Amino acid sequence: MTAVQETGSAPAEERPIGYGRLKRKEDPRFVRGKGHYVDDVQLPGMLHGAVLRSPLAHARIVSIDTSAAESHPKVRAVITGATLEGLGLAWMPTLSMDTQAVLATDKVRFQGQEVAFIVADDHYAARDAVELIDVEYEPLPPVIDARRALDPDTPVIRDDQEGRTDNRIFDWEAGDKAATDEVFARAELVVAQNMLYPRVHPAPLETCGCVADMDPVDGKLTLWSTTQAPHAHRTLYAMVAGLPEHKIRVVSPDIGGGFGNKVPIYPGYVCAVVGSILTKKPVKWVEDRSENLMSTGFARDYHMHGEIAATREGRILAVRVKVLADHGAFNGTAQPSKFPAGFFHVFTGSYDIEAAHCAVTGVYTNKAPGGVAYACSFRVTEAVYLIERLVDCLADELHTDPAELRMRNLIRPEQFPYPSKTGWEYDSGDYPATLRKALDLAGYDALRREQAERRARGELMGIGLSFFTETVGAGPRRQMDILGLGMADGCELRVHPTGKAVVRISVQTQGQGHETTFAQIVAEELGIPPEDIEVVHGDTDQTPFGLGTYGSRSTPVSGAAAAVVARKVRDKARILAGAMMEVSPDDLEWEKGRWFVRGDPTAARTIQEIALAAHGVLELPEGVEGHLEATTVYNPPNLTFPYGAYLCVVDVDPGTGVVKVRRFVAVDDCGTRINPMIIEGQVHGGLADGVGMALSEIISFDEDGNCLSGSFMDYLVPTALEVPAWELGYTVTPSPHHPIGAKGVGESATVGSPAAVVNAVMDAIGVRHADMPLTPGRVWLAMHGGVEAPQ
Repeated sequence: MTAVQETGSAPAEERPIGYGRLKRKEDPRFVRGKGHYVDDVQLPGMLHGAVLRSPLAHARIVSIDTSAAESHPKVRAVITGATLEGLGLAWMPTLSMDTQAVLATDKVRFQGQEVAFIVADDHYAARDAVELIDVEYEPLPPVIDARRALDPDTPVIRDDQEGRTDNRIFDWEAGDKAATDEVFARAELVVAQNMLYPRVHPAPLETCGCVADMDPVDGKLTLWSTTQAPHAHRTLYAMVAGLPEHKIRVVSPDIGGGFGNKVPIYPGYVCAVVGSILTKKPVKWVEDRSENLMSTGFARDYHMHGEIAATREGRILAVRVKVLADHGAFNGTAQPSKFPAGFFHVFTGSYDIEAAHCAVTGVYTNKAPGGVAYACSFRVTEAVYLIERLVDCLADELHTDPAELRMRNLIRPEQFPYPSKTGWEYDSGDYPATLRKALDLAGYDALRREQAERRARGELMGIGLSFFTETVGAGPRRQMDILGLGMADGCELRVHPTGKAVVRISVQTQGQGHETTFAQIVAEELGIPPEDIEVVHGDTDQTPFGLGTYGSRSTPVSGAAAAVVARKVRDKARILAGAMMEVSPDDLEWEKGRWFVRGDPTAARTIQEIALAAHGVLELPEGVEGHLEATTVYNPPNLTFPYGAYLCVVDVDPGTGVVKVRRFVAVDDCGTRINPMIIEGQVHGGLADGVGMALSEIISFDEDGNCLSGSFMDYLVPTALEVPAWELGYTVTPSPHHPIGAKGVGESATVGSPAAVVNAVMDAIGVRHADMPLTPGRVWLAMHGGVEAPQ
């Protein structure tokens, strides 16, 4: 980690939030193997579930014979679509308010779709019994290529929807088409490029699973689940099952990674609940790796045609885009219904332009449901990739240095808050300063000289840049209504008589370090040491309502709620301190951890002293309730917009096409930095994620719809051997509308890094464009004028 000064200020390290570089409070239990995951849940009499999945991508179900499975001595229930139809549970809503089959009733629509569910005494018996179910299928033509999905002779996949005659899900636009077309008509130069952001998978270390326990006595359902959004799941279960929400408890224990994969409700969860209802026993269901890769939430899968208009001097004027989005058999998006293409609005990137327009069409195909919020697949990643590839294509056309072209067109500090041409308002930034820091850290001029020397020797070295603006926080209710619930998060804070505190948050950690950073936010506001603050999360019976963790919204929304609730407690403590010292609260001043009398710092009361007094020792002022606690619901006034400048250096073997990422410099601006160590860890993970997407990861299919990426032998995630030692820097421009100025950082590196890697490879081999993943075979073909068709 290379420390970089804040823009126009002192180093952020000198002004840490809540003790700054604090070791994670949750790590001791993890390093000792004491984490508690869903698969660790063991209940008396617990049964086990397994799913029968379709081997075909598109087929009508003729019959299902479950008699052999039912006769298995260890099987306690066999659940089919017909079983669920009788209970009114055959279909469930997705987070986009589409419908998805829990178990197939009429036909299967992707390979791996759930057809039946076995409940047995143990995991092995359940798996064995699945093989005893006999399903007769009538194969139907599969629709695999999204570009063929709207052809007149293409089979209709969602024929369960009344009146549907094609595979179109939505048509969505942003920007001003007429104004954009006018700019393009007068532009001196137009550069166009087709590109694919392929289907990729979050591939968390822990797969999805649950333990469902319906208590037959009090009628309360308790569900231990691998969910990033416990409260949203509880609401959806209530909608599906008709149970009142106070009779549903969702517990999300430690999660072994999510990355958006654990936002949706999967059919296995619902089947486990039904299994518990039928057997009156707890039922555990945990999928294996192949099931996770084949059937759970994918992301990306965007076919994009982008055009960029500019002057011959390299001034970018406008951008226009047409996109075809492959959403699979069911629309499994986790973004607001108002924005079916997510936050693709940011396809204009970080550049000051005159006009922009995009048109996105979503289609159904015979693939597993797509559109999950994978590391900011609110479509920000696709949008950033598109604009950053287009800028490099423009630089190639103009024979201009890509860094110089970007610097010439970046939004300037004095232009913030910046109204984008698609309706967003970027909050703050100093983009040129951040790009300069990245170039300086990398030694850009020296790298270009080294590249020239290597090229003279026939070596292929490439330097790629990416400058990105992210949009996170899943914003204000007036814009981001999900399920009619808005995007607000609650937070509760209680300071005990001894001065120790408990903060209850509505977002769920999946490894980000919430137990540490949220304690630090409260510590910063109240002066209570972080080790004296317990953070409670992941249990709907113990925490306030919120929409969960995705889209980097934890710090921008729930972190803001924690700061606001701590300030409420501090304000109450001021009144109590005034009563304790028999002075007006207006005569008190705050110093972290205590209120003191203005002009007499020795006359003071600490938060700990005030907390003890508030619990019965103090005669309370009139109208003031006892105890030192508060609740809040924070509704963000706007999204936050973290950003960054990334530079990648690669070497390419001219004989084999093998790409080696030699260096990667990442300068991020996430506003106020809470814990630099945790920020660095999140950036490290996101950069590795991006390298994997750029060079090796793809969920691919053959023409029959067979998934060719059902294991880690086929879906190639990067290891430590495929990534370099990261070189990190930062700038700090606080968000003006966040209580502590934080913007969020969890997904920034995944957003910005793929384009930097691809730009570097294209720079090395002298080709304008080749689609990800840049495997050795694809790079070799691109070097020799060939193209490998996307799968």
